[in-house]
Amino acid sequence: MKKIIKNGTIVTAADTFRADVCIENGVVIQIGANLPAVGAEVIDAKGCYLFPGGVDPHTHLDMPFGGTVTKDDFETGTIAAAFGGTTTIIDFCLTTKGKTLKSSVDTWHAKSKDKAVIDYGFHLQIVEMNNEKLAELPKMIEEEGITSLKVFMAYKNQFQADDETLFKTLIAARDLGALVMVHAENGDVIDYLVKKSLEDGNTDPIYHALTRPPEVEAEATGRAATLTGLAKSQLYVVHVSCAEAARKIAEARSKGVDIWGETCPQYLVLDQSYLEKPNFEGAKYVWSPPLREKWNQAELWNGLKTGQLQTLGSDQCSFDFVGQKDLGKGDFSKIPNGGPIIEDRVSILFSEGVKKGRISINQFVDITSTKAAKLFGLYPKKGTIAIGADADIIIFDPTVERVISAEAHHMAVDYNAFEGMKVTGEPVSVLSRGEFVIREKQFVGKPGAGQFLKRAKYRSDKKSEQESTLTF
Repeated sequence: MKKIIKNGTIVTAADTFRADVCIENGVVIQIGANLPAVGAEVIDAKGCYLFPGGVDPHTHLDMPFGGTVTKDDFETGTIAAAFGGTTTIIDFCLTTKGKTLKSSVDTWHAKSKDKAVIDYGFHLQIVEMNNEKLAELPKMIEEEGITSLKVFMAYKNQFQADDETLFKTLIAARDLGALVMVHAENGDVIDYLVKKSLEDGNTDPIYHALTRPPEVEAEATGRAATLTGLAKSQLYVVHVSCAEAARKIAEARSKGVDIWGETCPQYLVLDQSYLEKPNFEGAKYVWSPPLREKWNQAELWNGLKTGQLQTLGSDQCSFDFVGQKDLGKGDFSKIPNGGPIIEDRVSILFSEGVKKGRISINQFVDITSTKAAKLFGLYPKKGTIAIGADADIIIFDPTVERVISAEAHHMAVDYNAFEGMKVTGEPVSVLSRGEFVIREKQFVGKPGAGQFLKRAKYRSDKKSEQESTLTF
């Protein structure tokens, strides 16, 4: 049965206009004024915006870390995402040295099977780039549709890859049409600072931030950008937290490097002082990179406004405060890194960005949906409201006010990072490929309804036409 959404205001990355939207077989088939409703289910969106479903390019669901596993799996995590207005996520297939890329992908397919309520894709972690991995990559990209590769420059003795691996990955990605993602922190320096801090008896959560200063993020960002330029490849820097790192990205972009920057809502509205909360509650805010001094927020907002930062990921990686975060009592380095962010990503950017005049409403759509869809090979099926696009649509009330709380959220975790924060605007209903997942703020979706997305290869509007001769 057709659906027609009437009386709403469509907002894309480029336009804002009043029109009806007709949906059939999961896609948008018509957009126009006063569309005939005969034989169709009519959905009244009076007073609401119609946004493209959010695309969250950075989640960690059902992920082992620090001797435990994230609380949200592909069912609870995608339900929470849907409540927040996100209809597509891209999660990470993690791996270890000696393990085949296929086995890592198979593991994540098993984790997500029959659970996701919205569509999802995978990034693929790279910890080594040898002949075996190089031989596997074309199949991962061409057949599996996994067209982005993640390299950690931090978490020594766990995830961290060396510069040679990063450089080889950049070259392989250039030749195969993949986008390289980096967690940019200098893991060797952090490892030394953490050991020194613990030896000196500094064990509280605040020392998580003090042993990962902005300089180690900026240095790694600059190093990765330099290697990207040398390889004539493409780079996406995840979770940019500080002004210094944002400047490194802007500097590289000004020199023609094909580099993109993602920040997260936590870095836009929370600051380092949260790590000093009493009764070990600072552990709730331990993630990497850490929260920064408050003055950094203005520069991150400016980066989004000017286009030097392009996307907003959640870096969803939720652990309970009781029973998981408290594993680090007496040793901040044992606090599982990560927080519950996925549900509030869209609302926070609207409330703090659009409503406060920091970004336009069209920039909001670009940052939460369109740009990620383009960078990660999902556009124009995802990331816009247009004829032929998947009918992933948020019916969003811009006037409703609410207070964020763990009592009301839908994540499987025992606290909310934004507890007590007042926001204006929230999704009322959310459609994924034309079917309601959230209807009038109630979950009506089905675990397993989400589809795995095979993504297109990376396409750049910045890449030099000059072909590099670098090989390995």
